[in-house]
Formats: sequence, structure tokens, C-alpha cells
Amino acid sequence: MSGRLTYTTAGESHGACLIAQVEGLPSGFEIPIETANDMLRLRQGGYGRGGRQKIEKDTLDILTGVLRGRTIGSPLAIRIANRDSRIDEAPPVHRPRPGHADLAGAYKWQTDDCRPVLERASARETAARTAAGAIAKGLLREFGIEAAGFVVQLGGVNADIPADLPLDELVKRRDASAVYCPDEAVEKKMKSEIDGAKRAGDTVGGIFEVRVTGLPIGLGSCFRRQDRLDTRLAAAVMGIQAVKGVEIGMGFGAAARRGSEVHDEILYDEADRDTPNRGIQRSSNNAGGLEGGMTNGQPLVVRGAKKPISTLRKRLRSIDLTTKQAEDSSYERSDICALPAASIIAEAVVCFEVANAFLEKYGGDTLDETRARYEAGR
Repeated sequence: MSGRLTYTTAGESHGACLIAQVEGLPSGFEIPIETANDMLRLRQGGYGRGGRQKIEKDTLDILTGVLRGRTIGSPLAIRIANRDSRIDEAPPVHRPRPGHADLAGAYKWQTDDCRPVLERASARETAARTAAGAIAKGLLREFGIEAAGFVVQLGGVNADIPADLPLDELVKRRDASAVYCPDEAVEKKMKSEIDGAKRAGDTVGGIFEVRVTGLPIGLGSCFRRQDRLDTRLAAAVMGIQAVKGVEIGMGFGAAARRGSEVHDEILYDEADRDTPNRGIQRSSNNAGGLEGGMTNGQPLVVRGAKKPISTLRKRLRSIDLTTKQAEDSSYERSDICALPAASIIAEAVVCFEVANAFLEKYGGDTLDETRARYEAGR
């Protein structure tokens, strides 16, 4: 993927720590420590999480790239310590779990022990991605762009969340919910869905949504596939562990409708000409804020479908890789449902891709230069 803002992560589930290195930030930007720690806390929470979350207490530790709390333009290195650090003492895993990276990874790296694979494939790695995305979220806030991730469906329970609900109210309702769902009417049913899976030794997934508001028109591009913002968002969200589907706006629902029912008619309001959308209005937002790979001034709406976690107390059929004999799959301490956490991780990765596209269009060497270019562009 192209872009000036990039990050990489390092670390294993039970290693000493997780690392994120972020490159491409303008200098003079104050690192949003509180925002990042809040997102890390939310990523650890949510109804249905397992015992690991009681051990860890994820917080941001900035190692490089700052002076007196502000970026200097060099790579930013972030460390998140693992309290449950025991990778060398962890037992080997010879019975791969269906749905996990165990089997494919063991064959790829020619081993009968899935431990090295699962240590890196684990969703514990997403703490580093969340930290990187939280930095990007703080940068977007400098320009009035806000984002929120939340749960819209858990198992077979669907929420009803108005499309025009103000984002600050949506966040308030999400943060008051144990399942990170802004629809209070379905929270009890969602918790019951998790409880039922727990009693059965099973797991449950669902669908999360991320909304981004305050976006200017024209982030992204239609000229190269790798520059399309929808391409980059889909890859970022699909890259979250256990996500099996991504849609933008109406998404798959548009396939069963005619064009007149799908495309958002274009209107103009002179009174709004000085806003980021430059007076452009739409009759609806079925496109989810993206057309031709570019933002169109409407709220960005991205959803991801997360499958049930592949580590079940109710063991599934598998084999022992050392003997090839039939065995029940291995069990690692795990969650019953990590969908609420996934909504926060998705918020983070979406923010990073949006911030990347924003800096491609308006970025300068310093935050002040970026702000001047943004204001000139408006």
C-alpha cells in the first residue's frame, strides 16, 4: 500500500512486550497519551472476555520520536508490556485448533508444534495496532475528525442504531454498555447470548461498525487501486484476527437493489459552503461516505463480521501432528466473545488509514504546515 503514514508491530502473545513503530507523523504533534490508554483499556474490556484481561493492564510507553511530549518527525516507537510473559515456559501445542492459524502455520514453517505460530497469530498483537491507531485518532482530532467503533450485532441479536445519532451521543451510549452497543434495548439479550455460549463451552461472534465524521471531500484516489481508500480500509479491517467480511455503507445489501434505491442523490446548501463538505448534501448515505475510492463529505461507515473465537472449551475434532492420530483440539485460555474489543481495534485501524489519506492530501513536515494546507484547501 502507498502512503506516507505507516506502522509495523512486533511481539508475541506471551513474550516480553508488544512494539509498534509509527513513521510519517508531522513534527509538533502532542502524543494523545490519554486517548491511547483509554482505547487500550476498552480493547481489554467488554462482556465475555477471558482471564488474560485480568492479568494485563495495557498502557502506552513512548520510547522514541518525541521531545517534551511532542513528535519531532522521526519514527515513533511504542511499547506495551506483557505481564503474562512466559513464552519459553509455555507448553508445545501438537493438536491444532480448527479455525485458528495453527495447522496452516505448522505446515508452512515445517513444525509439529503450533506454539510459535499461535504466539504471533494471537489477537494479543492487536494491542500494538490499537496503540498506533489511537495516535492517528489524536491527529485526526486536530482537524475536527472524530471516530467511534461499536457493536451492531452479536450472535443473532441485532441492534437498532440511528444513522443520524450524533457521534458524541453514540460514544456516550457505547461506553455505558458492557457489550459496547449503543442500543440499550438489546444489551440484555446480547449478554444472554454470551452466557449461553459460555454454558455450552462455545464462543460467539457478530458484527461491529466504525463511523467517522468531519471528513473533507477527496481523501483517497480513484487513479490507482492501491490508493483507493476503500481498498485500504477493507484490508485494514479484514486484517483484524477472526474478521471474515467487510462492507462499506449499504455493502452487500446493495446487491439486491436497483440503482435508484442505492445511489445517494446530490444536493447543495449554500449555508453550509464553509463546512468540510463545502455545501454538498446527500439524500442518504448508502455509499457509506466513499465513492470511487474517495471520501465524499458524508460520514464514513465501515462494518466488519467477526467469526466466533476458534479456541473452544468444547473441543472440536483434530489430529495430533506428531502421530497424525485423531485427537480433540488443544485449548488455550481464551474469551467467549471478543466482539466488543474488535470494535475498538477496528476504530483504531480505520483511523490510521484515514489519517494516512489525510496526510497524503494535506501533510507537511510540521503540524502547523499541515494545518495551513488544510485551511487553504477549504
